[in-house]
Amino acid sequence: MTGEFDLVVVGAGAAGLSAARTGRRRGARVALISDGPFGGDCTFYGCVPSKTLIEAASQGVDYETAATRLKSTIAEIASTENPDSLCREGITPIEAAARLVGPKELLVDGTPIGWRRLVIATGSRPAVPPIPGIETVSYLTNESVFDLETLPASMVIIGGGPIGAELAQAFARFGTEVTIVEAGDRILPREEPQASRIAAEALSGDGVRVLTNAKVRSVRSSEQGVAVELGDGEARAEQLLVAVGRHPSTDRIGAGEAGAEIDRRGHLVTDIQMRTTLPGVYAAGDVTGRAPFTHGADEMGRIAASNALARIPWHRFDEKAIPAVTYTAPEVARVGLTEDAAAEAHDGALVAELPLSELDRAITAARTDGYIKLITAPRRGAHNLAGGRLVGATIVAARAGEMIAVPTLAMRTHMFPARLALTVQAYPTWTLGVRQAAAQLFIETGGRKARPARRQDLQQGEHS
Repeated sequence: MTGEFDLVVVGAGAAGLSAARTGRRRGARVALISDGPFGGDCTFYGCVPSKTLIEAASQGVDYETAATRLKSTIAEIASTENPDSLCREGITPIEAAARLVGPKELLVDGTPIGWRRLVIATGSRPAVPPIPGIETVSYLTNESVFDLETLPASMVIIGGGPIGAELAQAFARFGTEVTIVEAGDRILPREEPQASRIAAEALSGDGVRVLTNAKVRSVRSSEQGVAVELGDGEARAEQLLVAVGRHPSTDRIGAGEAGAEIDRRGHLVTDIQMRTTLPGVYAAGDVTGRAPFTHGADEMGRIAASNALARIPWHRFDEKAIPAVTYTAPEVARVGLTEDAAAEAHDGALVAELPLSELDRAITAARTDGYIKLITAPRRGAHNLAGGRLVGATIVAARAGEMIAVPTLAMRTHMFPARLALTVQAYPTWTLGVRQAAAQLFIETGGRKARPARRQDLQQGEHS
């Protein structure tokens, strides 16, 4: 335990695994420390179980079959991330709790461990709001909902973000009577209003009761299971799922007490090289508050470890080119800015939009609820030459999570939008719609041409 490691990584989720493996590829002596299961939230409580459940629901299998598939899927993926697997990769896994007791001293179960560079990747945990009565009832979070052995007859979900929306639709398709309680005026509040509307309509079509502007006053036990008191009534169900976001697990390692700067939301403050304010200490993943997605954590882990072991830390994390996907049906995918944000941030921003009702692949699939939107802004020194530069894209479609890869690549490589319009796509594919939308930046096509970006509350009802 007291041996010297070139790199010590605390936390074995997506960010920690990426950092440890990157360090090993660079020839470093690496220790990966975790007081939880290796693989972290994504493997056991997040992407892997939720997408398994969503896929099973879409295939029409019964819940018991889905629950069995869920467990086997987790086990299969976890087998590539467990201590034995990591040992074969040359990484030293340590199953223990770690805590900083000073800027350069790390204790592992109370014993000092030697390190040259440290990456903190302790992730996050479910946030539970201070609702009166919450401590008196049994409730689920994303860390316990996948343990349900039998399908609940009814469920109330507090929170209409991605987790709430995805699980609401999945459980509704299995046959659960689901109610979403969202305090804001729409579900998926970080997405564009029209994307939220389409998602809400899709959930309602699957039988989900969506309550917006619904303030939770208290919760209590009831004969049915739990009762959620709202401002103008109540919602009762057998199970309660709390899905209001995540809280960073900064306190688990004591970074703040050791002198690292912590922001007001509890995240470790980092620069674009993923350095904290402690010398030689880097951070990656949810604990930083940046791009709270598994793929974002993976990228941050790679950058943090690369910079930690380099003579000059030149790798930079670019949040602008990290896509986000909500796996409802249809899927909601975004990279970069929404139209509202682009209208405020960029003079001369343009929007090219294609309703799926005008995309042949969507028509053949009879899945025309959705749209493709590309947002550009003038390029410094070149203005709108070749389309300027892509600053955002939103896609709502059956395969939006795959389609968003095209504009993400364009943003990542600083591609001129003209190349999107000139790249031949197979017909009929979903991705062909990206090319059709990009063409609007240069010509009128199908009666459509790019328009100036504007706040969406000024154009309600214009989308067709």
